[in-house]
Amino acid sequence: MLASEIPRPTDAELEILNVMWDQGACTVRQVHDVLSQHRDMGYTTILKIMQIMFEKGLVTRDDSQRSHVYRARQKEQTTQRMLLTDLMSRAFGGSTEKLVMQALSAKKASKEELAEIRRLLNELEGGTP
Repeated sequence: MLASEIPRPTDAELEILNVMWDQGACTVRQVHDVLSQHRDMGYTTILKIMQIMFEKGLVTRDDSQRSHVYRARQKEQTTQRMLLTDLMSRAFGGSTEKLVMQALSAKKASKEELAEIRRLLNELEGGTP
């Protein structure tokens, strides 16, 4: 399956992917242990979602052990870019400017975040990083 064929994850799938990106390869139990710290979600619900994620190609699964081990198929940045591109297209008419302006006006950026944004803009413009 090509990266371009991988579907956009649902909110629940994205929560599970965030656990995998943070922890690495995980069993259903490990994902459940992390998610249950801040959300009431049953083990069997997570199991079913992860099975669907495998069928959709969002995760890979090693079933050589009794407990299947799942791993995110794409890197976090790849998925974030896909979601951002989709959002930019659907909500902002493809305009990077509109997206960035709304993002910066929606939540006050810290000094560190602004410095990193400036550094990235300089780099993109071919200036000094």
